[in-house]
Amino acid sequence: MKNQITSNGNPKNLYRQNARLIKRFDPTQSRSVLEQLRQLTLTFGFSVALKDLLRLDSGWYVTHSGLVRLASRKHCAGIQVEQVDHACDPQSGRWVFKATVYKTSSSKGFSGYGDADPSNVSSLMWGAEMRVAETRAVNRALRKAYGIGLCSVEELGSPSASFSPAREPKPATTQQLENGSNNGQPRLRDKLCLLIREYNLDPNLIKAYAADFCGTQALRDANRDQIEAFISQLSKEAKENRNGLVCKLNSYNQSKEVTS
Repeated sequence: MKNQITSNGNPKNLYRQNARLIKRFDPTQSRSVLEQLRQLTLTFGFSVALKDLLRLDSGWYVTHSGLVRLASRKHCAGIQVEQVDHACDPQSGRWVFKATVYKTSSSKGFSGYGDADPSNVSSLMWGAEMRVAETRAVNRALRKAYGIGLCSVEELGSPSASFSPAREPKPATTQQLENGSNNGQPRLRDKLCLLIREYNLDPNLIKAYAADFCGTQALRDANRDQIEAFISQLSKEAKENRNGLVCKLNSYNQSKEVTS
């Protein structure tokens, strides 16, 4: 196979290591899944142990660290990242970046764009949209430069920390209920994001207010009924007296400064 990337001197050994790890998590993996893993290992030198690849539902996803390691193995000449000012809106937490990967010093470059705002990132990442957008841009540029058809984990709207190699579906958790379940119920996270954008509210202060309202340590610890009640209350306060709501939110910021 041409253009194979070796790891520890032998790509076939790396595939055997990857296959053993995947089978340890799920012994029932199909031949097609293992064949996909073999092709990805032999072609790009991705390591499951290093979390270059993650298995989610019925597909493989590459990670940011896996892409960066691939670029290093390929002796990438450089990556240039720039903010797309006209497409950004810092007040609403929307950021757009353009990344260009130069495979060689004489390369014209392969470009990719990444965007992020509270509606397309996990609530755990609210306030870090700028970093998410930059990472997504770099990932897309690297995937284009090295011909990788897989989507990257960081381009999904869920936290990468929740993924692991070959994870079986589990019963709905509070976080899944917060984000929306598979039974057709509305996505509560989307409702909350829309309110935040519509009334230009601070996502971090909203999380603090939500946890206080629900009586939990953090928003992710609240159940669906509590979150629904909070969203209803937040919508009412924003419509009736936004200035009063902003003052209330600012009190959480002040409380944080006092305790710190």
